[in-house]
Amino acid sequence: MRIASLLAPRRFELSQGQPPRPEAGQLLVRVDSVGVCGSDLHYYAEGRVGDIECVYPQVIGHEPAGTVVEAGAGVAGWNSGDRVALEPAIYCYHCEFCRRGLHNLCTNLRFMSMPPEPGFFRDYVTVPAANVLALPKTLDFAVGTLFEPLAVALHSMKFAAISAGETAAVFGAGPIGLLTIAALKLSGAGRVWAVEPVAARREMALAMGADETFDPRGGDPVEWIVGETHRRGVDAAIDCAAKDNTINQCLRVARMAGRVVITGIPSEVHVPLEFHEMRRKELAYFTVRRSNHDSELALDLLVRHPKLFAPLVTHCRPVEQIAEAFDMLEHYRDGVGKLVIRFA
Repeated sequence: MRIASLLAPRRFELSQGQPPRPEAGQLLVRVDSVGVCGSDLHYYAEGRVGDIECVYPQVIGHEPAGTVVEAGAGVAGWNSGDRVALEPAIYCYHCEFCRRGLHNLCTNLRFMSMPPEPGFFRDYVTVPAANVLALPKTLDFAVGTLFEPLAVALHSMKFAAISAGETAAVFGAGPIGLLTIAALKLSGAGRVWAVEPVAARREMALAMGADETFDPRGGDPVEWIVGETHRRGVDAAIDCAAKDNTINQCLRVARMAGRVVITGIPSEVHVPLEFHEMRRKELAYFTVRRSNHDSELALDLLVRHPKLFAPLVTHCRPVEQIAEAFDMLEHYRDGVGKLVIRFA
């Protein structure tokens, strides 16, 4: 089988290997499509995600969809040829946090694509049966990969806690930011402002439901949003970029007693916060770690709103072109929104 490995920052190698065999409780799946996440781009360009460093050679990619090939011993309910989406997080189910239902905070969490667990940029993978979800027939594999980032956006809505008509600001209109805008609108948000430096992504933000967009290279987004809200600020500010001081900009645009949600992952290990801005406003400040039992709803929304979500997938590239595809994504060329790597 083909395996796309990172050997160093911005250096992929395509090699051949033996397909794995499913153990008891596992399924062997033929990978068709894998969406590229912002964290994949961190690994590719920086050799790390926050304080997690690459261990080379490293197989990344954690937004997969594919087809069941074979079931291991003790697995029932799945047949060869079934179309599936695959959860990348493997939980222990017995630690304190798993028992409380906070599986994304599992003490023994294994995340496929984070060292030392290989990810999904390969033809075949084995995964626990508990990590397999049926992919609805109306979704093609490429659009189906959106279930994972959409689940993250839906998880962030638990912290944003939007009531009908409340306002929000989203910093960053990459795929997570775009899905967050859609999730806000589906949650009943009123006016939503989006801040994004890339023109093509500002256009996509409007298509996903943003009411207005702003290019931070042409002015101060804080001044803009505060002015737009008549000095009140927004009910919820969500940072899906975590770069160029967007975290503190979220603190500044949130209203008194507002909510600030940080979904993006900063490149820096230590991030300065304008503490007194938080203190004076008595802000609720939340960070997001992936998702927690949000994938089924994500798949349902993808089926129910195809015209909203499908256009987000702008580019599909075969695995043989993975290096060129990542370079395009890093430099935001060709109006790229969501990039999907294809193995079929």
